[in-house]
Amino acid sequence: MTATPPRIAATLIMRNEARCIRRCLDSVRPHVDAMVVLDTGSTDGSVAIARACGAQVHHLDWPDDFAAARNHVLTLADADWHLVIDCDEWIVSGGEALRDWCAGPPRLGALCIRSSFDLPQHGGNALPSTRSWIARLLPRGVRYTGRIHEQPVSGLPVERIDLLLDHDGYEDAQAADKRDRNTPMLLAELRNDPQNPYLLYQLGKEAETARDYGRAADWYEQASARTPDGAPWTHGLLIRRLHCLGQSGASEQGIAIAGEQMPHWQESPDFFFVLGNLAMDRALAEPAHALTEWLPLAATAWERCLEIGERPELDGSVEGRGSHLAQHNLDVIRQQLALLSG
Repeated sequence: MTATPPRIAATLIMRNEARCIRRCLDSVRPHVDAMVVLDTGSTDGSVAIARACGAQVHHLDWPDDFAAARNHVLTLADADWHLVIDCDEWIVSGGEALRDWCAGPPRLGALCIRSSFDLPQHGGNALPSTRSWIARLLPRGVRYTGRIHEQPVSGLPVERIDLLLDHDGYEDAQAADKRDRNTPMLLAELRNDPQNPYLLYQLGKEAETARDYGRAADWYEQASARTPDGAPWTHGLLIRRLHCLGQSGASEQGIAIAGEQMPHWQESPDFFFVLGNLAMDRALAEPAHALTEWLPLAATAWERCLEIGERPELDGSVEGRGSHLAQHNLDVIRQQLALLSG
């Protein structure tokens, strides 16, 4: 007798997502057995679009708690496996691997989510993007905790699956409303759990997205002091902290921290890319030492990025830092060194 294949459902929380809900559902539909949407008060046509795409749409007044909303839609879906996806995300590749993966034993599936973001004076046609590995493929019975930046609670192992989602919710056009919502919720959570390093890290990310780099660096410093060894966000936290120190005029402190951390991140192009940026900041701050110390350090750091290459498996990595972004910076600095030497 042939075993019945496991039933897979995509679950979403939605409110006023007419901009992107069709893109999300169209990308998911070929790979799941059901799409279950929990609407929390849309007024923009999102519900009609979702239904036209073939989704089941249920309604709930917003509980001011993301875990509660996630858990409600998981209960409604009641599938063997749940693909948890946000409306501003969509499957880019790897969807065809879902069924084989879900035929395996119970575990949490960590997906790669590639988030594009705006940068001041960013050139080129494509926006830079960070890559994060997040547990979003959950077997029946796993539930969430946390009012915001909620996490699945389970003793099951976490295994990566080669499934890539793109996400555009951090771009400026979409991010402002989220910041107004997220930061107060995070601060409320922090009052209940003031030593939680993940909440501190997320507060830093919110401040960084708002380009309040000094405040972000402060949050990241607090998170760094409390983050346990081996935490999955360790790499992203360090890189973001160094970046924000440079952006807030504290490049000297950033260089000192990078020196302490360098032995641990010899295979991270992101680490050496940001180190190169910090060295450039020091060159501007100390022009007398630029040619003999800081510009050569920057060049060496970006050369190391190219030697390492792209490392998408590192949580919080930025696409291009092991390739074209480092090469661009290296070309610019070589021109500057040639001019100064001549």
